[in-house]
Amino acid sequence: MMFAVAMTFIDQTIVSIAAPDIVRELGLSASGMQWVVNAYLLALAAFFALGGRLADLYGPRRMVVIGTLVFVISSVLCGCVPEGDAAQPWMITFRATQGLGAALLFPAALAVVVAVFPTERRGRALALFFGLSGALTALGPLLGGWLTAWTWRAVFWVNVPVAVVALVLTAMAHIADRRRPGSLDIPGAALMALGMGLSVLGFQQAWSWGWDSAATWICVVGGLAILGVFVRYERGVRSPLIDLRVFRDRAFSVDAAVLFFAMLAFVPLFFFASVYAQVSLSASPNQAALFLLYFFAGFAIASQWGGRILDKRGARPALKTGAALGAVGFALWAGKLTDLSMHDQWPYAALAGAGIGLILAPASTDAVNRAIGPSYGEVTGVTQTVRNYAASVGLAVFGTVLTHATNTQVTNTLEGRGVPPAEARDTARTISESIMGAGDSSPPTGTGPAAETMRDAMGAVRMDFAEANQWVFYGMAVALGIAFLCALRHPGDRVVEAPADAETSAGQR
Repeated sequence: MMFAVAMTFIDQTIVSIAAPDIVRELGLSASGMQWVVNAYLLALAAFFALGGRLADLYGPRRMVVIGTLVFVISSVLCGCVPEGDAAQPWMITFRATQGLGAALLFPAALAVVVAVFPTERRGRALALFFGLSGALTALGPLLGGWLTAWTWRAVFWVNVPVAVVALVLTAMAHIADRRRPGSLDIPGAALMALGMGLSVLGFQQAWSWGWDSAATWICVVGGLAILGVFVRYERGVRSPLIDLRVFRDRAFSVDAAVLFFAMLAFVPLFFFASVYAQVSLSASPNQAALFLLYFFAGFAIASQWGGRILDKRGARPALKTGAALGAVGFALWAGKLTDLSMHDQWPYAALAGAGIGLILAPASTDAVNRAIGPSYGEVTGVTQTVRNYAASVGLAVFGTVLTHATNTQVTNTLEGRGVPPAEARDTARTISESIMGAGDSSPPTGTGPAAETMRDAMGAVRMDFAEANQWVFYGMAVALGIAFLCALRHPGDRVVEAPADAETSAGQR
């Protein structure tokens, strides 16, 4: 199962490294490339809950195989994109089907692991599962840089050997497919996909459309309204897509809330730390990926520790400790960003990673342990939907904060060097858009006082960007602080596995 999900995690970060080469060879527009990235994340967010429900109805092993095949075939087709006018719609379409394959695959794979391990051993098993998946997300940029040196198409084709190994191992494991009776709630699935997709689209496009755009708010508010209709509809359905009774369990609701606030920081960190390293520290993309390994060193070690705490003492101690460590780690890291030294920051990056590592597996496992039925696939779909939704919100909100702070800092720098205010604002906006779009801090190539001043002031601009990033990292610390307050409300009780479930688990082993 870890081989199966490896593709989906690597793919979240590997494509961004190849983006400049893809744009150059295929002639994509900047907005077109953005849609290539967003199509995957949109489909992932929209169909996670459906993937979890299908795993319950038709068996997790079957959905792992189907999801893997959809994902890898889509990957091959992405790598075979033709040049010309068809390139952009081709890439967007098959990136979306890649996201669909991942949404079918991941909840089913996690449901297999949950079903095979009894409650008292799930913490350590899922700590390994999530620890490896997190490390593979960090591996994406490194692997992407190496493969792109050969051809950018290889970032998609690399999924083929991984998928073959995953399918062979799945066949050799002889996993029993345990199905739950019921029917597929097609109207509910449509409402969920539309509501999630529309609201996530609004958050994703907030950077380019602007928060003052009517289109942004139509998508966000409209998507949330559709999700409200979905909740009302699900309460009256005999076989709902999501059994909302699970939210009556206070521990489950706390787990979901802690995951939401932790993921506001975890997933956006990949983007913001990477761009900070490339702009303020003048690092290459591969060096930026190595910078993130400090974070994942703490994450990997703490995730194993968190699994053991869950098995012995329940989720509450791990969630409280992890949220507190994460809040302190991000706050201290924010204070060191202006030192402009990669190596001086590693203790704080590792501390922040340890905080997230202590949260992720215990919160996800405890939530799944409280499944009704037990509907492991369905509940996994819910928790992963929460995680992806939080990632979209975090990227949008922190991206807006960073853009505004960068504009303000660079404008003040230019004005302090004698550039007229209007020209300083325009140049600052150009620099900010270049940085946020491609991690490029090159000064303007034109003429005029602002361009000449910028060529003399890039050191100051790199410091301006570091100071702007401090607002983002302090915001992440606040998110972990809220997660800590949520964790205090966890009842702390441990889930005891029902005998029937234990027998099934033993049989599957």
